[in-house]
Amino acid sequence: MRKVLVLCLAICFVFALTALAFDEMGKSTTVNGWVSDSKCGAKGANASAEACTKKCLAAGEKVVIVTDKDQKVLMVDNPDALKGHEGHHIAVTGHVSKDSIHVDSMKML
Repeated sequence: MRKVLVLCLAICFVFALTALAFDEMGKSTTVNGWVSDSKCGAKGANASAEACTKKCLAAGEKVVIVTDKDQKVLMVDNPDALKGHEGHHIAVTGHVSKDSIHVDSMKML
């Protein structure tokens, strides 16, 4: 009987952790940062790097957001959402997962 009780508690614990993980996935986060390219990353996170960022993106580099808070580089899942804002300082609202962000909306800062 004790083994059955321990097994039930373990299963409940696993389901609770899973529920918490899915709850965090559904939340939107707002991140302030610079639109840059994957080649320059944090080096391109300033107003004077706009031309360089546009050049690198035209050459095939990926669009990234460099956060103001900790200079973390986040790959953008849907780069078309930031089209025309290369090299700009923006606030992005979206879903962050590990080292990437899916942009829901953005506004200029």
